[in-house]
Amino acid sequence: MAQMADHRPVSPGRQQRGRHLWRRAPHRTPGGALDHDTIGLLARDTSGRMAGACTTSGMAFKMRGRVGDSPQVGAGLYVERGVGGATSTGLGEEVTRVSGTARVVASMRAGLAPQAACEEVVRHIAALRRDAIKGVQVGFLAMDTRGRIGAFCLLPGFTYAVTDTAGRTKVLKAPSLFKA
Repeated sequence: MAQMADHRPVSPGRQQRGRHLWRRAPHRTPGGALDHDTIGLLARDTSGRMAGACTTSGMAFKMRGRVGDSPQVGAGLYVERGVGGATSTGLGEEVTRVSGTARVVASMRAGLAPQAACEEVVRHIAALRRDAIKGVQVGFLAMDTRGRIGAFCLLPGFTYAVTDTAGRTKVLKAPSLFKA
C-alpha cells in the first residue's frame, strides 16, 4: 500500500504572519529573483503566426485557494491571431484585476505598438491602485505579428530574452514606471 505524504495544514493566522515576514525579509528585493517567478514565452514564425505559453510555481506564503494570473485567459497570457500576444509576471492579483495581457493585445489591435501597449496597462494599474502597489512588481512583455517587441514594468528588475531568426539571444532590462 502506498504511503501518503505527511500533511500539516497551516492556520490562516500563521499563514498571515509568514506572509508579513516574507514581505519584510531583507533578501526580498522588488523586482528581484524572489519577487516574481512566472515564465512567459511568445513565439512568432516567419509568416507572423504566433503562439505563447506561461507557467508559474506560485507565490510563497499564498492564501489557501489563491489562483494566480497564469491559468486565467487574458491575465497571465493572451495571444490573438492577426494581432500579437502578451505575457505578464509579478503579483497576479494586480494583473488579473485589469485583465492585463488581454488589455495589452486589445491596445495593439487598436493601433498601439507593443511597447506603448505595455506602458499603457502598467500606467493604468498604477493609476487605479495608487499606494496599494507600493513595492509590488508587475511586468508585461508583448510582441506583435510583425515581430516588434515591447516590455514595461512597475519597478526595475524585470529582464527578458529575445532570440532572433539567426538564433542570437539578447537579455534585456525592461524600462520601469518607478525607480527602486
